[in-house]
Amino acid sequence: MPSYTAPTRDARFILNEMLDLAGYAHLPGFEMATADVSDAVLGEGGKFCAEVLAPLNRVGDEEGCTRHEDGSVTTPPGFKEAYTQFVEAGWGTIAAPEEFGGQGMPHALGFALEEFISSANQAFGMYPGLTNGAVSALIAKGSQEQKDMYLPKMISGEWSGTMNLTEPQCGTDLGMIRTKAEPQADGSYALTGTKIFISAGEHDMTSNIIHLVLAKTPGAPDSTKGISLFVVPKFLVNEDGSVGERNTVVCGSIEEKMGIHGNSTCLLNYDAAKGWLVGEENKGLAAMFIMMNAARLGVGVQGLSQAEAAYQNAVAYALDRRQGRALTGPAEPEAQADPIFVHPDVRRMLMDAKAFTEGMRALCLWGALQVDLSHKAETEEEREKADLIIGLLTPVIKGYGTDKGYEVATNMQQVFGGHGYIREWGMEQFVRDARIAQIYEGTNGIQAMDLCGRKLAQKGGAGIQAFFTMVGEEVEQAKGDEALGPIAEALGKALAEQQAATMWFMSNAMQNPNHLGAGAHHYMHMMGIVTLGFMWLRMAKVAQAKLAEGGDDAAFYETKLATARYFMDRYLPDVGAFRRKIETGSDSMMALGEEAFATAA
Repeated sequence: MPSYTAPTRDARFILNEMLDLAGYAHLPGFEMATADVSDAVLGEGGKFCAEVLAPLNRVGDEEGCTRHEDGSVTTPPGFKEAYTQFVEAGWGTIAAPEEFGGQGMPHALGFALEEFISSANQAFGMYPGLTNGAVSALIAKGSQEQKDMYLPKMISGEWSGTMNLTEPQCGTDLGMIRTKAEPQADGSYALTGTKIFISAGEHDMTSNIIHLVLAKTPGAPDSTKGISLFVVPKFLVNEDGSVGERNTVVCGSIEEKMGIHGNSTCLLNYDAAKGWLVGEENKGLAAMFIMMNAARLGVGVQGLSQAEAAYQNAVAYALDRRQGRALTGPAEPEAQADPIFVHPDVRRMLMDAKAFTEGMRALCLWGALQVDLSHKAETEEEREKADLIIGLLTPVIKGYGTDKGYEVATNMQQVFGGHGYIREWGMEQFVRDARIAQIYEGTNGIQAMDLCGRKLAQKGGAGIQAFFTMVGEEVEQAKGDEALGPIAEALGKALAEQQAATMWFMSNAMQNPNHLGAGAHHYMHMMGIVTLGFMWLRMAKVAQAKLAEGGDDAAFYETKLATARYFMDRYLPDVGAFRRKIETGSDSMMALGEEAFATAA
């Protein structure tokens, strides 16, 4: 049976030492996020995740959700009780606006807790996680009446929320949706259609589910310009805020999935269901992107979370399992064999995982800080810069973070050898659960094209130029330091490779857009590595300063420096290879005709 311990020490290092949340105490919400408060949230939240949620992870995987004849759904044993504890403790309110019952603290603190929840039980974490995306859209686009009606109970956790985008005939190409919204005399709309892959679409953990649904009104353009967004509650809400009669939206089936069995992924049928327009008619795409961007950052955290959980168990196994002898001679001569931890290839996989998870944690929490600063920074210039940076990095956090998260999960399974393939050890569940993160909320191919096709050129390239300047300045500042200089030099070289690849796109993609498409995946990974290198340089800088001060935790900071050097040695060289792949263009990739892919009899 796998185990999980929340990495609270590392999260405290990032929040309190690297990000220095206390240094933003002059901004709204940050004044509450003192080191003592952050430590208490991380400590108690981590304990809840390890003791309550983690033991249910396997239960959810094996039992799954059950759909009944009336379309209702029962979640796995223990989930409803755990959710009640989650709500009573207020874990879902940490970063939500105070105006609607939240605690109003920084998203960085909320993201740290979100990682713990997802590592302990990803399927469980999706129930409140999807609600967050719906809340974000209502805050941005909902009317005051809609906000007052839905947000307090969604934020408290009494009600949950969903995002209804995908249909059987369309996923990415939302212009093809067929769900119709007919205007009614009372100002509402009657929605009819079918939505698929709706996470947490029906369940028994909350008294109401608030669906946010994309649909088209009569006469709307047959494209993305004709999409509107509607709020459609499972139960209609009375004027006093109480739950009223059942709406005509029903779960037709639960998808049989590879993983995340504890989450009810539903096909939902809308039969003239009563809904209300959110924002302007035919302007639903903008609202949808608010939901999607919030969800994509959360999915990036899921990539980290499964890697972290798998890594913890692989380390424990590698220290315990004995096979063979160390190449340099027996590490423990008195024993029949050495722990597999001594073998360089096992160490390679573990060090790759450690360097990724700690770097990715820093990126996710730093990214969450940019979300806060984009709304709360003192000057318009600071807010705009933060918005540019997090917009640029959202597809990287989602795409690169989940690609590498899945890779780490499979490598940690590999550490177990044959036992990793056997169900009782639990490693194969981490692999199966991690796989979906590369697919939903926009496949990683879509993330790569969003990065290269939209974000690089957005606002005249202001985002990528701000990124290059930020990383370049950090490199220059560290070059003269004896300990940090080699790390900075390596990152500087990788940054130059990314800049060259960016220029190649600018020179070649306009003439042949396939060149952009052929290199987008490699560019996303290139930028992911450079960004994590940037995080590692910052962490190394803090660790070096702490060691110079002296103290009781020297081993922690020495480990940070050693891991930073490993990242620079073993990850950054891949950036040059990605550049060379990008610069080969698309000719050989697109050369064959369709018939060449058919298997000859």
